[in-house]
Amino acid sequence: MSIKDEKIAIENINIPNKVTNVNAAKYHAMKKALLLVLPKKSPGLTQNEMMADVKAHLPEKLFPKGATSGWWAKTVQLDLEAKKIIVRESCKPLRWHQAE
Repeated sequence: MSIKDEKIAIENINIPNKVTNVNAAKYHAMKKALLLVLPKKSPGLTQNEMMADVKAHLPEKLFPKGATSGWWAKTVQLDLEAKKIIVRESCKPLRWHQAE
């Protein structure tokens, strides 16, 4: 198996106990980008802000012209919430920031 085919198991805060395998390289690139843009405390970023801001931090090779970045941002956000690495604030619109 080549590096580009390696998988990583992820969770989804909205579907407890469900594990899905996704591309590890894209997951790690998006996780790094999300943690770069998300503030360490409230107020966090809205979903639209988060999805727009990560694009500048993604490798072009994995996300050419930002392709599929929205899906990956949401997928990694849900996994990081399940792992309690980021926090969803209880406000409208929803906002996220890094856990303390």
